[in-house]
Amino acid sequence: MEFKTGDRVRLATVPPYFKTAEPVPMLRPPNVVQMGEEGVILGRAPGEVWSVRFARGAYLLDRQYLEMIVD
Repeated sequence: MEFKTGDRVRLATVPPYFKTAEPVPMLRPPNVVQMGEEGVILGRAPGEVWSVRFARGAYLLDRQYLEMIVD
């Protein structure tokens, strides 16, 4: 299933680190977003990488770490 901007997603698996979705990205520790936390898709980066807004910031995540929330 392909994500679209504005879709709600859930962090299904915690990656080894998080990369911020900023002009100059920074690496953040894996505990900055908890497994199961919900976010909103902001857009797509090259490849299967998505920019996602969570409560504590926006991060770039591979598709494998995300699952769609279906109402």
